[in-house]
Amino acid sequence: MTAVAASWLPLSAGERSVAIEVLVHGPLSRTELARRLDLSAGSLTRLTKPLIESGLLIEVPEAGTPAEVRQGRPSQPLDVVAESGSFLGFKITEDMVYGVVTTLRSDIVARHDRPLASHDPAEVADLLAEMTDELAREHPRLAGIGIGVGGLVHERAVVGESPFLHWRDVPLGELVERRTGLPVVVENDVAALVEAETWFGAGRGLDRFVVLTIGAGIGYGLVLGGRRVPYAEENRGFGRHWIIDPNGPLTPEGARGSAVSLLAIPSIRYQVRAATGRDHSYEEILALAAAGEPMAARVVDEAGRALGVLVAQIANFAMPQKILLAGEGVGLMGVAARTVEDTVRAHRHPLAAPIDLETKVSDFHDWARGAAVLAIQVLVLGVAEV
Repeated sequence: MTAVAASWLPLSAGERSVAIEVLVHGPLSRTELARRLDLSAGSLTRLTKPLIESGLLIEVPEAGTPAEVRQGRPSQPLDVVAESGSFLGFKITEDMVYGVVTTLRSDIVARHDRPLASHDPAEVADLLAEMTDELAREHPRLAGIGIGVGGLVHERAVVGESPFLHWRDVPLGELVERRTGLPVVVENDVAALVEAETWFGAGRGLDRFVVLTIGAGIGYGLVLGGRRVPYAEENRGFGRHWIIDPNGPLTPEGARGSAVSLLAIPSIRYQVRAATGRDHSYEEILALAAAGEPMAARVVDEAGRALGVLVAQIANFAMPQKILLAGEGVGLMGVAARTVEDTVRAHRHPLAAPIDLETKVSDFHDWARGAAVLAIQVLVLGVAEV
C-alpha cells in the first residue's frame, strides 16, 4: 500500500492557526477569521492563499445569498475541503478491533470491525494492515492512521503499557506503518476521545470541559483553555485509587471502595456474581435492577451514588462548563439517573450552579473516530502537542 501524501504540508504556525480555526468553527468569513485570530486583512490574505491553492481551504457562498449575487463577491467565507483526504481510526479492545474511515472533519463514512484472536503485537499489526487494505478499496485517498489503545502511550508511537492487551513497550506505530506504508499515530484511547469531543463534539468552543468515561475502566480527560491537559498518569490506573467509599466493595481490579470497584463494568459484574453465584452481562444487571431484583438493584444504586460523587467532585474542583459522560457503561444513567442527581446535589454547595452533564450513548466507533482525529491533528495540521 502506498501512502497518500498530504499536499498541504508542511504548514507554518500562522497557516496552522488559520486551518484549525476554519476546520473547527468554519465556514468563517475573512472578517470573522481575522477577528478570532487578531490578524490584519493583509496578514490573513497572505496566510490563506497557500491553503486555498493547496486544496485544504475553499471559498464557499454565503448561506442565503442568491446565486446571481454570489459571482464575483469580494469576500466569500472560507471552509475546509472535508473530502480532501480520508483518515483511518482504530480502537483496539481486549477482543475486537473497531475501524472507521472519516473525512477531514471527522465525519464517519465507513465502519469495519474484526475480532481480535491474538494479543501478539505482530499479529495485531497484521490484522490492522488487513483491515486497512479492505477499507482502502472503497476509500483510496487514505492520508493516515490513528490508533487508540487502552494504556500508556509514549511519543504517539509506542504502547508502554496496556493492561488489557498485556503489552509493554510495543512499537505499534512502527509495526503498522511498516505494513501499510501510511503514517501512523498511536494514542491513549481516552485522550483521543477527548480530542475528538473538544474539536468536533460536546466540548467544541468551550474553555473548560471534562470527559468522564465508564466502561471496562474509568477514564478522565480535562480541557482547560480549549486544550486537553496531558498528564503522566494517563490511563495508569485512574480510578483505582480514587476512593469514593472507604467501606465499599473490594474487587480484583481496584482498591476498596474506589471508583473502579464501584463503577467499572467488570466490577459490577463481579459484585453480582459474588453475591448470587450467577454470571450476568452488564445489560442484564441493569435490566434486573430496573425490575427491582434486590441484589442487582443494590449494586447499581451504589454505582449511581459513586458516579454522583465523582461528578460532584470534578465540578467542585475543575469547575468545567460541561461534563461529558461517555463509554460503554453509560447505560447506568438509564436506571440510576435519579440517584446520580440526588448524590450530586448532596455533594455540592446549595447555591452552586447546576452542572451541565451530557450523557453520550455511543459505541466503540466513537473511540475509533477519536483516533482518526488524532491522525488529522498530527499528520495533516502538524499539531505537535494537542
